Amino acid sequence: MRTVFQNGKPYRFHVNRILVIGVIVAGFATPGHGQDLARKIDALIDAANAEAGQPVAEIADDAEFFRRVNLDFSGVIPTVEESKQFLADTDPNKRARAIDRLLGDTENYARRMREAFHVHLMERRGENKLWQAWLEKSFAENKPWDQITREIIRADFRDEPNRGAAFFYTKRLEKSGQNPTDYPGLTRDVGRLFLGIDLQCAECHNHRLIDDYNQIDFQGLFAAFSNLTLLRLEYPAVEEKLMKSKLEYASVFTGKPREVAPRIPGLGEIEVAVFEKGEEYVQVPDRKTKTPGVPKFSPLTEFAKQIPESPNFSKNMANRLWFLLMGRGLVEPMDQFHSENQASHPELLELLGQEFATKKFDIKWLLRELALTKTYQRASRIPEEKVAPPERFAVAVQRRLSAEQLMWSTILATGHEPDNVQLEDIEPEDDDADEIPGLRSRFHDAMANEPKTPEYEFSPSMKSALLMMNDPEVLKLIDAMADENATVDGLYLQIFSRLPDADEKAEWTKFLTEAKDRRAAVRDLAWAMLTSTEFVVNH
Repeated sequence: MRTVFQNGKPYRFHVNRILVIGVIVAGFATPGHGQDLARKIDALIDAANAEAGQPVAEIADDAEFFRRVNLDFSGVIPTVEESKQFLADTDPNKRARAIDRLLGDTENYARRMREAFHVHLMERRGENKLWQAWLEKSFAENKPWDQITREIIRADFRDEPNRGAAFFYTKRLEKSGQNPTDYPGLTRDVGRLFLGIDLQCAECHNHRLIDDYNQIDFQGLFAAFSNLTLLRLEYPAVEEKLMKSKLEYASVFTGKPREVAPRIPGLGEIEVAVFEKGEEYVQVPDRKTKTPGVPKFSPLTEFAKQIPESPNFSKNMANRLWFLLMGRGLVEPMDQFHSENQASHPELLELLGQEFATKKFDIKWLLRELALTKTYQRASRIPEEKVAPPERFAVAVQRRLSAEQLMWSTILATGHEPDNVQLEDIEPEDDDADEIPGLRSRFHDAMANEPKTPEYEFSPSMKSALLMMNDPEVLKLIDAMADENATVDGLYLQIFSRLPDADEKAEWTKFLTEAKDRRAAVRDLAWAMLTSTEFVVNH
C-alpha cells in the first residue's frame, strides 16, 4: 500500500511569483500495446491543430508530468522519494507504469475519486458519512458509471450496502426555511449532472434560447422526482408515492393543458401502470412501524434502467472525465449539450462516448487512456509565448488545485502525516462554545466554491489568500520546516516535486547562505514556495 505522506524531516520561499518549469523532455512514454484510443485521441487533436496552424507545446518534462498525474489520480503531490525514483528511472515506459501504479493504488485512487465526485454530484451541499463511504467503496471496486448512476437514481433504502447513494436526493429535498421543497432544482440537477442538459428555463415553457430543450423534457423528469418524499430516518432515504396517472402541465404562454408520463429526454414515455385498489404494492406499507410500501410501478426503477440508454449519458460522463484530466470540457459549459453548442472536437466526443459505452462505462479504463495521450502529457507552456486557445488542447490547461488537493499537498509538502495533524473539527466541551475547525474545514471554507455552485472554475477570494498567509494552523505546519540543514534541492523536490534550475539554485542558495538566521530563512523560503502560483496550480 502506498503511503502518500513522507516520514522524513520537515523542511519553507519568500517571493510570491510564478516559477517556470524548465522544459527538459525525457521522452514521451509510448502507450502500451493495444492503446488504440489514446492514439486516436492524439490523431484527432493533432489534425485539428495542424489544420488551424496552431503550434503545440512540447511533451512536459518528467517532473511536471509526475506531479500532474499524482494530483489527478491520488489527489496529492508525490513524495520526495517517489519523485527521486521517477526522475532517475530511465525506462522509456515509466510514465505508463506510473499511471498504472497510481490507478492500482486502490486506497488513494478511491479517496481522490470520492472527493472529486462528491464535489461534482453534490456541489458542496454538505457531508454525509454513508454517502462518502458509498462513493469511496464504489471507486475502490471500480463500479461502472452506469451502475453508480442506477444506485443513485433508484435510491432504495432497503438496499443496505448502497443506502448512502440516496443522499443525492435527500440533501436536495431538505426544505430551506418556509420555501417549498425544491423539486424543480432536483429535476434540473439530474438533467445537468447525468445527461449534460440544463432544463431550468424549460420548466414553464419551451426554452426561449435553446431549440433542443422543450418543456416536455423538464416535465417528463419532474413527473418522477416530484413524486418523492423525504424520510426522516437515521440514514438517507426517500419514499416514492403511488403514481396513478400522467402529470398534467401547461405552458405559461398558451395555457393549453398537456400531460406526460415519466420520461427521460431523448427516450419515449414510460407507461404508467395502474392497479386495482389494494393491489398497488409489492410490499404494503406498515403503519405500525411506519415502514413505506414498495409500489409495483416505480418511476425511479424505470429511470434507473433506462438512463444509460439516453443519447447523452455516455458522452456527458466522457466529457466530464476529459475535464477532470484536461482542465476543460470538449463541451463547455458542460451542462449545455445541444445542437447549437457543438463540442470543440465533435468527432472526438463521439468517439469517447462510444468507447466508454463499449467498455461498459469503466471509469478507470477511460482515465488511463486519457492519461496515456500526448494531449494530457503536454507542457503547460508553448515556446516563445505563442497564443494557444484552451479549447484547442495544444497546451496543458493550468488548473487551480481543489480544496482537498491543496490540503493533502500542504500536509505532505510540510513533512507531516495526516494522523499527526488536526484534520476534523473538535467538539467543544462547553455547549455554548463554537467548534474548533480542523484543517479540512479551514481549506474548504477558504478554497472551495460556494455551495450549489458547479466547481468548474475557482474564484480567487480574500479568504483563500489569507489562509496560506496568516492561518495559525497552516503556519504551524510551515514552522516545522525550519531546518537549518535544508537545501534548495530538497525544498524544491519536497514542495514543487522538481529540482531547481541553475538560476533558482544559485539565487536561493545565496539567500540561505547569507541569512543571519538560516532556520528562519528556510522557513520563509518554504512559506513563499507554498503560497506561490506554482504550488497551488496543477500545471
